[in-house]
Amino acid sequence: MDSEAVDILIAGGGPVGAALALALEGSGHSVVLAEARSAESGGARSGDSGDARPIALSYASRLILERLHAWSGLPVTPIETIHVSQQGGFGRTLICAADCGLPALGYVASYNELQQCLLAAPCSARRLFGARLTGFDGTTATVRSQDGEFAFAPRLTVFADGARIADDRATPAYRKDYRQSAVVAWVKTAQAHRGRAWERFTPEGPLALLPHAAHYGLVWTTIPDRAARLCALDTPAFLAELHAAFGDRLGAFIEAGERTSFPLALRYQRDETRPRCLSVGNAAQTLHPVAGQGFNLGLRDAWELARLARETRELGSEDFCARYRRARALDRRAGIRFTDSLVGLFSNSNPLLRFGRGAGLLTLDLLPFARRFVARRMIYGARALP
Repeated sequence: MDSEAVDILIAGGGPVGAALALALEGSGHSVVLAEARSAESGGARSGDSGDARPIALSYASRLILERLHAWSGLPVTPIETIHVSQQGGFGRTLICAADCGLPALGYVASYNELQQCLLAAPCSARRLFGARLTGFDGTTATVRSQDGEFAFAPRLTVFADGARIADDRATPAYRKDYRQSAVVAWVKTAQAHRGRAWERFTPEGPLALLPHAAHYGLVWTTIPDRAARLCALDTPAFLAELHAAFGDRLGAFIEAGERTSFPLALRYQRDETRPRCLSVGNAAQTLHPVAGQGFNLGLRDAWELARLARETRELGSEDFCARYRRARALDRRAGIRFTDSLVGLFSNSNPLLRFGRGAGLLTLDLLPFARRFVARRMIYGARALP
């Protein structure tokens, strides 16, 4: 089979891969986007109804999505404040958009609707839906779709599918199992959310409530056995357990949609040096959902890669790939350490750490400049670091 020459092949058309294709508009490079999901399903994988989980978008991500013409029409709910507390201990803090002089700290969208907006934006990239990258030897990429098998000879292959294609040259990934699972669902409370998100740390992991429309997107981190049990409970029993874990601040939990769970681990590629090959988003680093950093970090990956691609005709060269990795190194390391440190500090019942956490939250609440730094760190990533 003859290989078709192409400048950039993007393996994975989820939000990060789709955003990268849009960011490359006008770059002068030919782009092929291979996505396992079907176009007819509106971004859902063939045979399912898509992914309705909540996704947190930082204010900086909004700015990027606006430039990609993928923001207008996206149903989002602004996060104006974030209430942070710990179960069974003193101390809490309230981070406000006003601390940063912004209209919102971030926004909450449905993963499905974000994907659909990205796919609906004008894009000249050749999109292959229902297509999977089945082989890659560093020079030739094989893509199998419902229309047959294609061979491409890309100058640069970008993995954006969240799961790297296994091959003998792949750089081993670092993996840390958190021994936690996240239970995800849409829930409703007796009190309106008023644009406030909640991050409540429990010994088993953080419990986050993200405001969206008339509901909250729940991301409840707990031990795997309990996550499986929570998903199997009937709705009244589930709501009772959720109320017991979260407390009375929002009154009763009165509705819950379908629940799903997935295991949590930190995974990232380290010291990858292959030419003509880069990874972005979850294919480069998969983070714990605490503080909602994963997608925002991946979107910054895509934006930076597109920026560098616009400035060169040496796509895929060793120098180009090294420049991209250097450009993303600080933000990437900071995102990994930030989320991993939060999990280690807050996901335990150690009484000394509980006291220290409470003192830290209380201090944060008393110091506006400290709250502003934390908020900017969550919004802009490593750009907020001194």
